[in-house]
Amino acid sequence: MTKQFVYGMLKHQNHYTFSMDINMFNNNNDNKNNNNKMNNIGVIGGNGYTICSGLDKTIRIWDIETTKQFNVFKGHTYFVRSVKYGSNELLNTILSGSRDKSVRMWDIRSGEQIQVFNGHTSWVWCVEYSPFVIKNNIGNSNVICSGSEDNTIRFWDIRSNKNELFMIKGDEKDDGISCLKFIGLKKKERTNNVKYASSLCYGSWKSSIHIWG
Repeated sequence: MTKQFVYGMLKHQNHYTFSMDINMFNNNNDNKNNNNKMNNIGVIGGNGYTICSGLDKTIRIWDIETTKQFNVFKGHTYFVRSVKYGSNELLNTILSGSRDKSVRMWDIRSGEQIQVFNGHTSWVWCVEYSPFVIKNNIGNSNVICSGSEDNTIRFWDIRSNKNELFMIKGDEKDDGISCLKFIGLKKKERTNNVKYASSLCYGSWKSSIHIWG
């Protein structure tokens, strides 16, 4: 029932939907600033449920309960193949990857592009917020990553649109990175009182799954 509602009512007209991400935000109805778009996305969405879907070179956000479109993000020059909501301090951001070979970060509140990351030599199939934080000359900065048809996973500093921080090359037989996810795996031995470690799991177009940790 819910799936029929989401897919039947929220759609880009006359175009395929390549990717979507759903997030649920707390909405305080007693907040006097409910009409203030600078509040978090739960207030913006009305009922606290939003969906982000990318195609036709755009990214769109809807309120699932009211089916009202909240915003459209434009900037990609080819199909948008992957979208991802941020969390915690990056709650009001969206990541996107496109066949235009770029990775982009967007501010939900302003509707503006924050950064564009160029470096992939082919289509970007997947994007993800990583659990890593780096220190640079302006303080701590979060790290994002992306997987591409060029058979690489690249890591980027969200405060800089310069060259990537690090690159992982897939196996020659992988034929491109199709999806990726950070997972917490239990360590065989406790190190510095840390029981779990973040590992990167990715899938390739040749049906293989790899785990880096």
